[in-house]
Amino acid sequence: MQTIYNSALYCVVEFNGFGAEGQHPAGGFEIMDKALRREIFLGGKDAEQFRSSVQAFIASQPSVEDLDEFLANYTGLMTTPVALH
Repeated sequence: MQTIYNSALYCVVEFNGFGAEGQHPAGGFEIMDKALRREIFLGGKDAEQFRSSVQAFIASQPSVEDLDEFLANYTGLMTTPVALH
């Protein structure tokens, strides 16, 4: 588990080694909206697609505001409340 992005609005954590060996090499990603206190976990094909989208987006050298706007596209999918254990 590694935090790969953390701003005032969003946090993205990457989970490596998710699933059976040889499956879903992208692992999984948890995207948290700090203002809404909601999150989504992307695994499998969704994680692979997210990784590809992020890599293409990062190539354009976006600002923090641009990255937050990119992550805002996932807000509508965030239905799980953030809970601290």
